[in-house]
Amino acid sequence: MVNLALSEGPQRVSTHKDTIVVLAEKDYEALLGTRPDFREFLLTGPSFEDLDLTRDSTPMHQVDL
Repeated sequence: MVNLALSEGPQRVSTHKDTIVVLAEKDYEALLGTRPDFREFLLTGPSFEDLDLTRDSTPMHQVDL
């Protein structure tokens, strides 16, 4: 089954209730689209330079318990 998926393309396997598809990794990645790995995302992703991380100093609401 794996060799057929690698040489001929996706292979469908059915049981009485379910069907699954065996894919070569390159076919699976093609379905997902190209995505950078997490490290690449951190290195080339959006810049956080202008992100304001200061804590809000307004007092909290008083709650009577």
